[in-house]
Amino acid sequence: MATRTTKSAALTSPGYLVPFITVTALFFIFGFVTNLNMALVPHLRSIFDLPYAWAMLAESAFFLAYFVFSSPTSKLIEIIGYKRTMVVALFIQMLGCLMFVPAAKMVSFPLFLTAVFVVGAGVTALQTSVNPYVSILGPEHSAPIRLTLAQALNSLGGSIAPLIAGAYILTDPGKLASKASIANTVRGPYIAIAGGLLILGLAVAFSHLPPVTETQSFRPGKEGALVASHSIWAYRHTVLAAVGIFFYVGVEVGLASIAVNYFKLEGMSSAKTASFLVSLYWLGALVGRLLGSWVLTKVNSGKLVGVFGFSAAALILISMFTSGEVAIWTLVLCGFFNSIMFPNIFALGIAGLGPMTSKGSGLIMTAVVGGAIVPALIGEIADKAGIQHSFVIPAICYLYIAYYGFWGSKPKRTITA
Repeated sequence: MATRTTKSAALTSPGYLVPFITVTALFFIFGFVTNLNMALVPHLRSIFDLPYAWAMLAESAFFLAYFVFSSPTSKLIEIIGYKRTMVVALFIQMLGCLMFVPAAKMVSFPLFLTAVFVVGAGVTALQTSVNPYVSILGPEHSAPIRLTLAQALNSLGGSIAPLIAGAYILTDPGKLASKASIANTVRGPYIAIAGGLLILGLAVAFSHLPPVTETQSFRPGKEGALVASHSIWAYRHTVLAAVGIFFYVGVEVGLASIAVNYFKLEGMSSAKTASFLVSLYWLGALVGRLLGSWVLTKVNSGKLVGVFGFSAAALILISMFTSGEVAIWTLVLCGFFNSIMFPNIFALGIAGLGPMTSKGSGLIMTAVVGGAIVPALIGEIADKAGIQHSFVIPAICYLYIAYYGFWGSKPKRTITA
């Protein structure tokens, strides 16, 4: 199965350019919602006087939804198709956003976590449907390029979210009269997001997103089919991709979640300034994905993942053993090297799966639960030994990703149409 692309390779199959653009817009939504959720970590610490490990439960609740709902979503795709699954996903996110209103009014930590979990369920369903859909809208060898371009919109949403959080959610507790006042700052932004999700869900429902049937090798399998009854665990490159996604999402989310507090410790004067630096972290991912979509026309995607994995590991080790501006900017630069990891690990992981693509997608998206586990480990070490000592976890994650890119991503078994 070739993963290398060429200049002459078509980006999409004939007639699929408009669907590609439409679905790519959805990447902006879950990028924005996901990263706005990350801003809740310092916010919840202010409201409930929580240690890092407890505040990280906001991330755990969000990414636990991936573990619970990814496989069911792959089944849902087989039943109702990609488009309807996307619509259902957007409406679930809308419901979760509306749940922030009673959570803020009651100043309830369990209700905040419940709202986060429901939003996470909707994002899970959206990710599990749009990632393979974008992959199958054209030649398989150009799937990494399509996913990298689509993920650039994810990064754009992620870059904007910290700015919104800094302007409307993160506040200086000393300037507000009560914890209820601090909690209340989430209501307006999440009500506005819920309205936007409602409009977008209706727009997708009435848009023309054709079912992908022209390419037999990418057709979701039916349960009664012989190939579809095979175990997805038999495909080593897919299983190792799931581990790679576990570590990637965990490290990306963990660093973003603890970055505000880390930047303040390293000399940033306010939460808003630190939030701006976090937005630069996500902006680096946007730049990297735009640049990476061009580089991937010339470089093998596995090798690029390997190089970026080793580079990010080096940066996080520098941040770990320095201080001040060097420590801050080396962490910010990790955002750039995160950029191409998710789309390329995903595309490499589903390469050659044919009618089992939806099952492979479900397994890989289940591994996004790393966003629940890895940040919690980082938070636990940060509480006990300090934030910089906790960076040993991100370093290990990046080194595994480098291993997957160079060696683990090569398929030893595939399905041929």
